[in-house]
Amino acid sequence: MDFLTTFPSMGRADLAALRRGIDAGFRDFSREWGEAIEAFFHPLLRFLVWFDNLLVNTPWPIILGAIGVLVWAGSRSWLMTLGSVAAFFLIGYFGMWHDTMSTLAIISVATILCVAIGIPLGILMARSNRAQSTITPVLDVMQTIPSFVYLIPVVMLLGIGRVPGLIAVCIYALPPIVRLTNLGIRLVDRDVLEAATAFGASNWQKLWGVQVPLALPNIFAGINQTIMMALAMVVIASMIGVQGLGVPVLRAISNQYLALGIMNGLAIVALAIIFDRVSQRYGQRLQAHRKGQGQ
Repeated sequence: MDFLTTFPSMGRADLAALRRGIDAGFRDFSREWGEAIEAFFHPLLRFLVWFDNLLVNTPWPIILGAIGVLVWAGSRSWLMTLGSVAAFFLIGYFGMWHDTMSTLAIISVATILCVAIGIPLGILMARSNRAQSTITPVLDVMQTIPSFVYLIPVVMLLGIGRVPGLIAVCIYALPPIVRLTNLGIRLVDRDVLEAATAFGASNWQKLWGVQVPLALPNIFAGINQTIMMALAMVVIASMIGVQGLGVPVLRAISNQYLALGIMNGLAIVALAIIFDRVSQRYGQRLQAHRKGQGQ
């Protein structure tokens, strides 16, 4: 038996009218506010384009040197540094340098945005149970809703291009940094907070002098997961005009180019491994440093 025949008060005609009303309302909203929303995101678009052009136009030896310095600063491992530089060299050798730099640009900007938004939200959740109960369902929806669903309103408002793709990446990648920041601050030992209070520390001093420093390993774990989830959106973001390694992968799927798809897929994997290992190693060093200070 059909569900609507069991509950005839809400028939198919009513559902169709409801859908048409929602569609018409959103179209009216996008027509009225679309230009204002585009203007709001225009500075972000300019920064993203500038950063993309900077990476693409910088000579590759300088990029390799900068990657080596950053990997060494994060991991303190010569093996990991040489492996990362070698991976980027091979990416350039096989003709994927331009797409890799574009991917690196959007992942970097998305991570910066997620950190700038996620850490304050995580702190707010840690300091307020009401905020946690309000924000947690939103994070659940962001993590579980299919990305193609929220791409629809984003594309309707902003069209095809880099900013819609960046927003889609941020929606998908934001929850881990928020959750792990909240968890890290809540796991700080109460005895430590009581000791800080006994020394006359204010709430602001306890937050930035005690809780956030002790929560840094969890926060960096959240940044690690945010980067991984942002990289997972590379191919999907390419469907709405984001340049990068996702574009040739999408072209390979459409035209059954096996070699093209595998090579660009392996380049994405190389980026993921480098980001993952470096951020993990930095988090481990940070945790060891905190334990050494505690002793």
